[in-house]
Amino acid sequence: MPQITGNAVIVRTLFNNRYTVQYYQREYNWERKQIEELMEDITSEFLEFYQQGDTQRDVMRYGSYFLGPIILTNDNAIIDGQQRLSSLTLLLIYLNNLQKNSTYPKVNIDNLIYSEMYGQKTFCINVEERESCLAGLFDNGTYDITNETSESVINLYNRYKDIEELFPDEITGEALPVFIEWVIDNLVFIEIKTTSEQDAHRIFVTMNDRGLRLTPTEMLKGYLLSEISDNTVRNKANDLWKEKVLILKEIEKDGDADFIKNWLRAQYADSIREGKKDSENKDFEIIGTTFHKWVREKKAVINLDKSADFEHFILKEFNSFSNIYIQLKQYSSSFNKEYEYVYHNADRGFTLQYQIILASIDKDDTNDIINKKIKLVSCFIDQLIAIRVFNFRTVDYSSIRYTVFNLTKKIRRKSIDELVTIFKDYISGMEQSLEGIDGFYLNQFTRRYMLHILSRMTYYVEQSCGINSSFTAYVNRQQKNPYDIEHIWADDYTQGNHQSEFQTEEEFKAFRNRFGGLLILPKDKNRSYQDMEYSKKVTKYDSENLLARTLNVNCYSNNPSFLRFMQEKSLAFKPYADYNKADLIQRQELYKEICKNIWNVELFDEISNS
Repeated sequence: MPQITGNAVIVRTLFNNRYTVQYYQREYNWERKQIEELMEDITSEFLEFYQQGDTQRDVMRYGSYFLGPIILTNDNAIIDGQQRLSSLTLLLIYLNNLQKNSTYPKVNIDNLIYSEMYGQKTFCINVEERESCLAGLFDNGTYDITNETSESVINLYNRYKDIEELFPDEITGEALPVFIEWVIDNLVFIEIKTTSEQDAHRIFVTMNDRGLRLTPTEMLKGYLLSEISDNTVRNKANDLWKEKVLILKEIEKDGDADFIKNWLRAQYADSIREGKKDSENKDFEIIGTTFHKWVREKKAVINLDKSADFEHFILKEFNSFSNIYIQLKQYSSSFNKEYEYVYHNADRGFTLQYQIILASIDKDDTNDIINKKIKLVSCFIDQLIAIRVFNFRTVDYSSIRYTVFNLTKKIRRKSIDELVTIFKDYISGMEQSLEGIDGFYLNQFTRRYMLHILSRMTYYVEQSCGINSSFTAYVNRQQKNPYDIEHIWADDYTQGNHQSEFQTEEEFKAFRNRFGGLLILPKDKNRSYQDMEYSKKVTKYDSENLLARTLNVNCYSNNPSFLRFMQEKSLAFKPYADYNKADLIQRQELYKEICKNIWNVELFDEISNS
């Protein structure tokens, strides 16, 4: 075989080159899950080293993080690694955009993202169809995919938005330049280069196909089956295991491993790593990486002793909890009114809900009890997320993992009545409440949740008035004309009475982003109305969703179901001919009262008594 070289290479060096992707493997197809794993891995690793007050120079004493091998030809054609390199390009673009509004020292990473000649940007992975999207993300943090047909471009845009949502708030301040420095100097690849594309492919096949490397799921199955003495029972357990694993893998690529992690953490994990440097991994972390070893070492904790215990573990527990998990994944991807809170939590990207829900379930619960617990726990999670977001508190994995772990232990295998009491006490004991809505507004953090919140409110009002409404239509970003956040005030300080109500244009712009000044409209309407004065806009709102229509006086005539709803819920809806500062404040108070109807602890009793 011709010459093959392999070298450790950091991002700063690797991204100083430009790479091509062969036409037959051009699609970028990572999903949110892969981005979520990448973001969690590298941000949690960074936070292991970072201490408040550290500067960029301190990165020299930080450890490195290995991101695996990439295989290239000598002319920089990528044979293996384009998914990771493309994803890191998105991360670098996002970090660069974060720096634009940062008051902290800036790290120049432009040259790692693109090179420029004759006014044309060439990005790290040089694929022509991606250039416009990457340029839009680099320049403005956005790109219009409404009429986009390229799978790679659509995925690139969506994964960038995932990074926006998933990036931890604790790294956006003084830690940002330190993190960027660590990313470009301490993330390490092994770069394998060959003189020919054919040899590169041979290496790829050798690395991925040679030998039968068992997954943790397969090793766990092998261990459990080996402890079952009866051949007939063992075969039955094996068939069941294979059947469930096949379904889980059809749901998502690593669905089998994700289920087992959630199941074991929910039912058995008793410890978690301390948030200190050099702390050792505990149950929670070990299950996340080598759950097959953890089960062997903790078999006494799981009550695995005799053959009958292992039989029961697969035929009863594994079977029951995998069925529940499969149900939960279905509820999270397809709106079901009866289990709507599972969908709502998934829509906000809260993947930890599966662990919490599974924790509440006892293996001997009846189907009725299981279904009620799913509704009850998912409703609690929905309220927990809402309260935190309304008070500008993140629900990202890194910031809430201890909260989730403690909740998992607190509700483990509790009865319905016990869960209701725990959840009521928890909500009432929180430092924050829905009163935080008084100061709620649209910013970089809340943007990821605002469409969901406004859609929930719109859906709630319409459903309550007997209007056929679709929450999924309001939040679906993949449809041809998706809904966008609409500012009731145009971005024009000279319109109306703004100059008399606000001393500066900056004060006006900040107030314009307040919760009470927002709606949702289809994207085309949002764009066509955006420069329009309120007095003209309000006539257009009369043909839109009900929450928008309530600004128009026509909504209050010949509309008995809406007027009845207003009265029953004591909601102070009113029309506005003009919409000034005091009106916006008044509308924000109305929004708070609507939210108190959507997110309230009385729902726990309703579910438990249903």
